[in-house]
Amino acid sequence: MLTLKWVTRKNVHVDRVACPWLIRKFVDPNAEFIFVPVEKIEETVREKGAIPFDAPGVELGHKGDKCSFDAIIEKYHLEDEALLELAKIVRAADTEDKKLAPESIGLEAIASGSMMIVKDDREAIEKGKHIYDSLYAYCKLRILREKHKKELEKMDRKQRFEFLKKKMKNKKIILFSNLT
Repeated sequence: MLTLKWVTRKNVHVDRVACPWLIRKFVDPNAEFIFVPVEKIEETVREKGAIPFDAPGVELGHKGDKCSFDAIIEKYHLEDEALLELAKIVRAADTEDKKLAPESIGLEAIASGSMMIVKDDREAIEKGKHIYDSLYAYCKLRILREKHKKELEKMDRKQRFEFLKKKMKNKKIILFSNLT
């Protein structure tokens, strides 16, 4: 399988941690990421044939009220319902529209703190996998809870947990950590 190189700005934050997770999970499981100063993006694209994301003026960047995570979802026609819910959280955390998803406040706080405890961008995306796997599972869980609301109301806590855990497995959720 061909491994593509992807390039973005160094000093990752919400979108630049979420995008590598998204790319490896849904687009290119063997993706290699390059982090450079913004002024080196074009040069890296030319020299290495890398696909640029979350940088000014690139196809897979911010457009209007959408962030780079949204641009990747749109370009690659990703339609997973939980992924689209996760996109709202990422967009709200990475932009000014915090009302779009209340979870975004926590995600932005985690992203800000994470930047201070990692040695570099590679470590940030490595450690961020668990966060985005968890948020993706949370989005799936939220959808299942709504879909099976009436059934769940008749169950006690343990039964709800077992029911939802089984439904999650039936949905064949493949966590990012299983790809590496």
